[in-house]
Amino acid sequence: MTGTKLLIIGGVAGGATAAARARRLDEHAEIILFERGEHISFANCGLPYYIGEVIKDREDLLVTTPEEFKARYNIDIRIFSEVTSIDRKNKLVTVKNICTSETYTERYDKIILSPGAEPVKPPLEGIGLENIYNLRNIPDSDKIKAHIDMKKPASAVVVGGGFIGLEMAETLVQRGVKTTILEMLDQVMAPIDYEMASMVHAHLKENGIDCELENGVKSFAQKGDHVVVSTTKGHDIECDMVILSIGVKPENKLAREAGLDIGERGGIKVDSTMRTSDPDIYAVGDAVEVRDFITGLPTMTALAGPANKQGRIAADNALGRKTMFRGTMGTSVVKIFDFTVASTGASEKVLKQNKIPYLASYTHSGSHASYYPDANMMAIKLIFSPSSGRIFGAQIVGMDGVDKRIDVLATAIHGSMTVYDLEELELAYAPPYSSAKDPVNIAGFVAANILKGDVKNIYWNDLSGLNTNGNVLLDVRNQDELDTAGYIEGSLHIPLPELRQKLPELDKEKTYILFCAIGLRGYIGYRILKQNGLNSQNLSGGYKTYLGAKEKIMKESPETSIWLSE
Repeated sequence: MTGTKLLIIGGVAGGATAAARARRLDEHAEIILFERGEHISFANCGLPYYIGEVIKDREDLLVTTPEEFKARYNIDIRIFSEVTSIDRKNKLVTVKNICTSETYTERYDKIILSPGAEPVKPPLEGIGLENIYNLRNIPDSDKIKAHIDMKKPASAVVVGGGFIGLEMAETLVQRGVKTTILEMLDQVMAPIDYEMASMVHAHLKENGIDCELENGVKSFAQKGDHVVVSTTKGHDIECDMVILSIGVKPENKLAREAGLDIGERGGIKVDSTMRTSDPDIYAVGDAVEVRDFITGLPTMTALAGPANKQGRIAADNALGRKTMFRGTMGTSVVKIFDFTVASTGASEKVLKQNKIPYLASYTHSGSHASYYPDANMMAIKLIFSPSSGRIFGAQIVGMDGVDKRIDVLATAIHGSMTVYDLEELELAYAPPYSSAKDPVNIAGFVAANILKGDVKNIYWNDLSGLNTNGNVLLDVRNQDELDTAGYIEGSLHIPLPELRQKLPELDKEKTYILFCAIGLRGYIGYRILKQNGLNSQNLSGGYKTYLGAKEKIMKESPETSIWLSE
């Protein structure tokens, strides 16, 4: 019997998990969970699907009720209770009953903070107007759903192109609301790189969403029953409702006022045991600053998976069992209409910002055997070390089977595996599920070819400003593909089956940049030219990757005209 008195401040993913774990470890500890809202554990990731009526019953969002939780774990649950201060010297917290405004103090031996994060709400003119909503909890979803159900809005603006913004945009369209996304960056889905996000941009447009990139909100104004959104690009959008999805910031007020160390971005600093700068206080979830698994640098991630793991680890350590959190990889997946977009580990832009050397490869593979009905292509970007081949990150855009592959790659990253290991992975195969060479294997083969020197790649972002006198783009696709999918202006066209017989016509003083639809035939062509004494490179990811990035290439290098205007 330990007699430890453990206070858990905040529920949902981190706090509720910590409470349950703590009780399983110590039947005799006194555990109190304070939650300022009504719900101690709910599926906040499911809120857009409830608004969209994919989840029909609101009660299905409740993972557990206070009554059920107390009965199962014998934990003192106090909802509508806000902890307003922590007296670390005397080991007391002050609690306010939100319903009665009564305050009282509670002694503690250990604390686990799980305050979460709050939506970013910039001080824009008109931001407090009616019909402008955030989505963070069940009451928020109730308000948004009631507005759609009762007022039948015809149009909406979603501010922000992150996870919640895109899920809400899809929900609104599926409920018959004409939707515009405003995003200040030049892409949606900031965790992935531009050329992968560009496929998402096209898919959003195909589904009727106006996607205004590099455009933000200047102010809001009321016009009758409508909201007028004035944008930074100087035009107004009139709509029936606005969803703010600009991002979240850690709720650090309680920790900061208690004198706990806070990181540069506002997260509560913790060590690998989830302990704060006070040895008796731990913190978990969206409010904490943790270690990035790849870079080793401080980072923050608002994801349910890491929050659950951190809650478990904090409970272990608070009750005397040493457990460590090794860092976060930010593994995530989102459904956007027919697309699934997933990522894990470091992106190219993060590695570039931190001056970490890397290489990247692009592959386009079928979700299952091509001869079995309904196979769909998925685009995989693999990022890895140029010296060891250790996998740094992966991004996938596709339809079926994306979630399966990103989980394999996340596991590989966590195990510090290399691209050579991906070549050898033995993954389940049957025609309805995969191919004998799984897309993960293919990604490994292509990346390993780069490291082994079997191919010299050039990338879409290398095309801007490239000398067009000494370099020739060589398209090895078939003629019918050019007719249907388009071509790159100024490129030389020789279908791959004719390449060997056309070798005498090629100039040994030039460098030939080969490309096909997705990269395979370009690689084969590269091997033919290389072994016949011709200078060559392969355009990684082929024409498909180039198309997605073309707009950015043109923006960065408009003078490179002959290859970029089609």
